[in-house]
Amino acid sequence: MAKTPKPTKNDAVKVSKEPRGEGIKAFLNSEEMHKLSRIVLMSRYVVEGNLSGAHRSPLKGASSEFADHKAYGVGDDPKHIDWKVLSRTDRYYIKRYEDETNLRVYIILDRSNSMGYGSAGLRKYDFACRLAAALGYVVVKARDSVGLFVYSDKIDMEVEPRNSLNHLHNMLKRLQGIEPASTTNTAETLHQIAASIHKRALVVVISDLLDNEKEVNLALAHFRKRLHDVIVFHVLDPVEVDLSLKQGFEFEDMETGELLTVDPRALAADYQKVFGEFLKQYRTTCEGMKVDYRLVQTDQSVETYVRAYLEERRRQPK
Repeated sequence: MAKTPKPTKNDAVKVSKEPRGEGIKAFLNSEEMHKLSRIVLMSRYVVEGNLSGAHRSPLKGASSEFADHKAYGVGDDPKHIDWKVLSRTDRYYIKRYEDETNLRVYIILDRSNSMGYGSAGLRKYDFACRLAAALGYVVVKARDSVGLFVYSDKIDMEVEPRNSLNHLHNMLKRLQGIEPASTTNTAETLHQIAASIHKRALVVVISDLLDNEKEVNLALAHFRKRLHDVIVFHVLDPVEVDLSLKQGFEFEDMETGELLTVDPRALAADYQKVFGEFLKQYRTTCEGMKVDYRLVQTDQSVETYVRAYLEERRRQPK
């Protein structure tokens, strides 16, 4: 099941690796950012953050690390008024601290070799990076905090959550330097990450999940046991879903290098049945755990998909 088609020389896919810029601009253009700035990623469960914000929280209080200012409004505590700013501007602003950001979002991104496959010019990994960037942009524009884990058979990169565009920009600059590599150990890595996140948060897993599905589902259950809200974006190439190839191909396991030459047309019906069961097991198990599972194919527009998904999520009952 982990095998993916390797095009012949005449059909080889050309994948551009030239970034459009640095940081955020490497993944999103100005029009996409403008459209994404109007929406919010909501948590469906209690999170740890500011009670007066958009997300429910079980905690009160603030840390000593300053984050930003906001205009004083009804319901704000006067003790947080910044009197120095008042003296300079004649306007009331309150201080906000890192622990008062409404929501902590951890994005967990798969960079294993299987994510390097793309049948039509866009690798699953490139799509996943753009999806992570779009979600991160939505999060920080709402003054929430976003962090990032990148993994293969281990955790390869870890960035703690913060709530500024500058933080997101620097985080995505680091992501630009990372390519798909190594084998997959999704389940064990997710267990490690779940054990490292001590405060309730929203956890977003972006992966092709081409691993032992029972073990991966147990790892997802670990997050739910620790009371995190969990979203799973199952990123796949359309060819992986239906094996819609019209000629003979040589298949290569992108993580072991094993080769197999077959006629996809002869295998398509059986493949679709087996792969459908693979997807069903993830979908059904996640539904039972109240994990928000979504199959995402790489032939979709990232910005359009994110806006549609978040609007749908906003309407879901809490």
